[in-house]
Amino acid sequence: MEWLTIGAFARACRLSPKALRLYDELELLRPARVDAATGYRYYTPAQLEQARLVAWLRRLGMPLARIRTVCALPPAAAADEIRAYWAQVEAETAVRRDLAGFLVDELTATPRKDTTVLELRYSAHSDPGLVRPANQDTAHAGAHLLAIADGYGPAGAPASSAAVAALRFLDTADLPAGNVLNLLADAVHGATEAVRDAAGTDENGTTLTALLWTGSRLALVHIGDSRAYLLRGGALFRITHDHTVVQSLIDEGRLTAEEAVVHPQRALLLKALTTGTPDLKLHDAEPGDRYLLCSDGLSAVVPDATIRDLLTTAPAPDTAVHSLVDAANTAGGPDNVSCVVADVVETAARPPAS
Repeated sequence: MEWLTIGAFARACRLSPKALRLYDELELLRPARVDAATGYRYYTPAQLEQARLVAWLRRLGMPLARIRTVCALPPAAAADEIRAYWAQVEAETAVRRDLAGFLVDELTATPRKDTTVLELRYSAHSDPGLVRPANQDTAHAGAHLLAIADGYGPAGAPASSAAVAALRFLDTADLPAGNVLNLLADAVHGATEAVRDAAGTDENGTTLTALLWTGSRLALVHIGDSRAYLLRGGALFRITHDHTVVQSLIDEGRLTAEEAVVHPQRALLLKALTTGTPDLKLHDAEPGDRYLLCSDGLSAVVPDATIRDLLTTAPAPDTAVHSLVDAANTAGGPDNVSCVVADVVETAARPPAS
């Protein structure tokens, strides 16, 4: 039998030796023989066709988990899978195009005149779902503060409640827009200490996703797998990134979004409020924006497309939060589900005091 060294095989199929070693570890493209003494990998010319297919699919940007599926299929079925993948890429590209347009508009928007002011119209609703014996979520909506915390462990409910309670002073504070991120970071530090006191042990904790309203901007803090979404111009944008094992696998191309939904570790967090550093950032608000904060009791069972439709059709935040919770329970309600919805509305500026 003719043997090809890993270097010769790499040159023939246009995959690097480093990539071949990774595909061996992932059992995607195993060498035909491994020298027992040296550990050196050898391949056969018959493996070149599959290796070239893997190389082409990687150039398409296909995740490794999906490539494994394609390589296991007969040619006709593999072609159908590639066609379906590319249709998905085009759909996701359209979403990214909308996001790019949103970012361009946000960065080039003309500053608003002082004749109008923006304020929030908001509502919150939390439900235990249909399976869990108790509700460990905490939801809050106020004139300045919107927050969702999803507790875990035996003391998850006190943990989530402590996190939100520690932030509530922001709802009545006179907020200086210039250093709002520093203010929020300090408040979150206090919330972290409050959660440690309430949780007692490391097996208890909570996620936290919150928005702090300054009158024209929203400061976002996020850690865990609760989420924040923005509905603007009919398009839905997720403005947080899940801190979970499955999201890290998706980011690395080892898992598809479809596979993540049924992954056995889909609920495993990489970071929570007492175990990592939260994300902090600012968002400029526009009249007509609708923001959603939700626990994973919604996002894990209701697709983003359905969330978008419900947010688009609900006439008011109160209607929206109840529609979203009802949708989660209709989908089985396997977890506690909490939603906060806030609309950015334009009102006439108050005349200066005489």
